[in-house]
Amino acid sequence: MKLPYFPGCTLYTRARGLDHSTRAALAALGIELEELPNWTCCGTAFPLAQDSYIGMVAAARILDSAAQHNGRLVTVCSFCYHVLKRVNHSIKNNAEARRKLNDYLEQGYGGETVPVHPLEILKHDVGFEALRARARGRLKGLKVACYYGCLLVRPAAEMAFDDPENPTIMEEFAAALGVEPVHFPYKTACCGSYQVLNAYDVVASRGREILAAAAAHGAQVLITSCPLCQFNLDWLQGRGEGTVLPALPVLYFTQLLGTALELPAEGLGFESHYVDPRPLLLG
Repeated sequence: MKLPYFPGCTLYTRARGLDHSTRAALAALGIELEELPNWTCCGTAFPLAQDSYIGMVAAARILDSAAQHNGRLVTVCSFCYHVLKRVNHSIKNNAEARRKLNDYLEQGYGGETVPVHPLEILKHDVGFEALRARARGRLKGLKVACYYGCLLVRPAAEMAFDDPENPTIMEEFAAALGVEPVHFPYKTACCGSYQVLNAYDVVASRGREILAAAAAHGAQVLITSCPLCQFNLDWLQGRGEGTVLPALPVLYFTQLLGTALELPAEGLGFESHYVDPRPLLLG
């Protein structure tokens, strides 16, 4: 299966491990990601003002480009998925947004592209039972906290990803790999996001709560899909300011998948982590 793929800016810089592990793991499962040509940044944040259509232009262009290739567009970054999904929803359901964006871009896009997350592909295309057979229980016994953050699940009507208060798709994924998903109360809480740039104390406080809760419920690692969540929670511990002892590795879920599929560790991006997960996963 070949699917159009939008990596987004961060996956070419700080979050290369997410990009590399996503491509490698899906390829091992028979899914080839074909990077969109001439893509640009999606805009990073969905505009808060309802009539700020200029803030949707970049995402609309990406969605239109994908429509010409397949019909589905894979993106793994939580920020990119959030923006593309919400802009697509606006184009499909808001006649003014659709008209103004198409007038500006000189295109006739009507929301035909379906943005999809790799977790959805793993569940609906690969199948968790098939994934269980491929993983062969290599990581059996590992206790994993599944951290969604806020962008994958909210707003629920527009994202339509999973239950906004108690999503389970990542726990289902983890169980299919043979690990033990750990339920903890902060799995959909915001980590503070880009406030790390100007309100570090807020992000540090949120990060400590999330990490401490995961550890208190027995987690040995935490997995996420968001580059900024991964950075904030990992970097906080790298600064020696986490409250978890021993430190809790923060992985992308695709890195855990790649490890379960026995892909070469050097291609999964572990070297960039502040808390090195390799002794736990590979030792």
